[in-house]
Amino acid sequence: MTATHIPGYITPAHEVAAAWLRQLLIFIGIAAILLPISWIAITALKQPRDVYALGSALVFSPTLENLQTVFQHPWNLGSKVINSLCVAGGTVLLAIPMATLAAYAFSRFEFRFKKTIFLVVIASQFIPAAVVVLPYFLMFKEAGMLDTRTALILVNMSIVLPYAVWMMKGFIDAVPVEIEESAMVDGAHRARVIWEIVVPTALPGIITAAVFSFTLTWNEFLFALIISKQDALTLPIGLIGFRTERGDLWELMAAGGILITAPMFIISLLVQKQFIQSLTAGSVR
Repeated sequence: MTATHIPGYITPAHEVAAAWLRQLLIFIGIAAILLPISWIAITALKQPRDVYALGSALVFSPTLENLQTVFQHPWNLGSKVINSLCVAGGTVLLAIPMATLAAYAFSRFEFRFKKTIFLVVIASQFIPAAVVVLPYFLMFKEAGMLDTRTALILVNMSIVLPYAVWMMKGFIDAVPVEIEESAMVDGAHRARVIWEIVVPTALPGIITAAVFSFTLTWNEFLFALIISKQDALTLPIGLIGFRTERGDLWELMAAGGILITAPMFIISLLVQKQFIQSLTAGSVR
């Protein structure tokens, strides 16, 4: 029994103050996260005259017109949403299997320059995008791939692959080698061992890597700005169009911001169980 559960025990003032301070800091942290999101959502529901009116910060007549307008000419965010979904989804579908196999190789096999190669893979994450965007642009121009989804998928794979390999290697390291050896003694080949033993065991980590890869690709701006011109424009680039000669169209920009953030919330709700499992596994590994 702790001291705080003893009948008649009076909590010292410094413990009460510490508890209140902790609650206050938690509240400030939650407010700092939710306030910008709430403000975007509120602005997306305002009419243009209410966006700039001082008295309509919270009191206004909500409308869904902005969410409809962004899909109409000349904004046409619908095609940009499709492009973003194709690029992000294609990147994840290609990068995660490749990262899983690469992480398995780094985890299980011994080969020359293994540590050096793995270090190079990890270090590639820290190369600024502005440094490599011009070589990518010239390469895709020569190949006739500018303004294509394929080019954006290839570029984004170079971004997410190192991170996914690094994350999944830790989870594969946690899978006991003895289980794989027993399966191979019973006649299972390596591909079956990976598919039926390693992948299910490391699934929380694989899902977490996929979510982060999707998020990085979905929010990527610089490469999409340089490589895309018209046909392969993604949603983050579409928001630039709301800067017009009459100023920033904040109500439409906020509506576009809702389109960007909504998939992240949906994915987070769908995979939160696996995400929590991956965090727990990472903390005890």
